[in-house]
This record gives sequence, structure tokens and C-alpha cells, in this order.
Amino acid sequence: MIPTNRTAHVAAGAAGAIVALAAGLTAFVGLGIYDIGADAHHTKMVLAIIEQLRDRSVVARARRIVVPNLADPEKIAAGARRYAALCTECHLAPGVSKSVLRTGLYPHPPNLAQEEAGNAQDTFWVIKHGIKMSAMPAWGKTEDDTQIWELVAFIQQLQQMTPETYALLSRADGPLDKTSSR
Repeated sequence: MIPTNRTAHVAAGAAGAIVALAAGLTAFVGLGIYDIGADAHHTKMVLAIIEQLRDRSVVARARRIVVPNLADPEKIAAGARRYAALCTECHLAPGVSKSVLRTGLYPHPPNLAQEEAGNAQDTFWVIKHGIKMSAMPAWGKTEDDTQIWELVAFIQQLQQMTPETYALLSRADGPLDKTSSR
């Protein structure tokens, strides 16, 4: 009888499992089995994985961002005008409960007027860099860091804001040019 090497068997089994997994994944992707349409919701497992990936990725990249003073009323007002121009179609606003664009988005963007603001570092990172496959653009391509911090300052105040206060702040100096760039 020929002696067997346990390590060699384990290695061969692991290699076989990896090859089988790779072949299965290739077939899954290649055959288009998963419905990627925005009107077909993710399974609970896929959604949980995507949410965990998104959340951990943002935290890992945002933790070293230095947060400026966000309590400046001028910064908050500028952020309100910018938010009205760039964000309300997806994230709504006080007194705004729906939009045509938002209806067709999946995953649905958070209604920032109704949700507690996240930490400023994470919010800044998400606004600046966007989120892949979510319709959240990377505003850092067209807005500078000062403009993004204005948005963050405003978003930090948004949940407590009345529709009247929002209307006043967001229109204080007239509409913001939606084509603004650096």
C-alpha cells in the first residue's frame, strides 16, 4: 500500500473547491442569471452583502477626514441652496415627499429629511466620491471640498428643519446654478 500525504489531499481538495467555485461563478455571471434591473429588488442575502460592503468601505476611507466647523449659518444656508439644486430629486426635502426620478431608483436613496444624519466624515466621503451602482454621483468631480462641506453642514441640520425654514434657506440668494463646477 502506498502511503498518502494528508497535506497533499487537503491541498488538492481545496484547489478543487476553488476551481468548482470559480466555474460556478463564471456560469452565474456569464448566463445572466441574476436580474440586475432596477425594478427587480435584490434578494435579502445580496442586499445584506451590498449594504455591509458599502458601509465598511465608506468607514474605512472616511475615518481620516478632518471635519471643519459645520455650525456656521452661512455655510448651512449655502448648503441648503446647493442641496435644493443637486439633491432634492433623489433625497427629497422637508415638505417634499416624492419625486418622479426617485420612484424609479433602486435601491431607493435615503430620505435625508426623515433620517438621522450620519457622521460628517462618512457623509462628506459619500458626497465627494459617490456610490457605485446606486445612482449616487461623485460630486467631487464638479464641486470642490468647500462646497461639499456646505452640503454636509446643511444635511447635519436637515432632520430638524421645517418645510418653511428649508424653503427660506434654500432660496435665500436665488437658485444655485446646477452647472457649477470648480
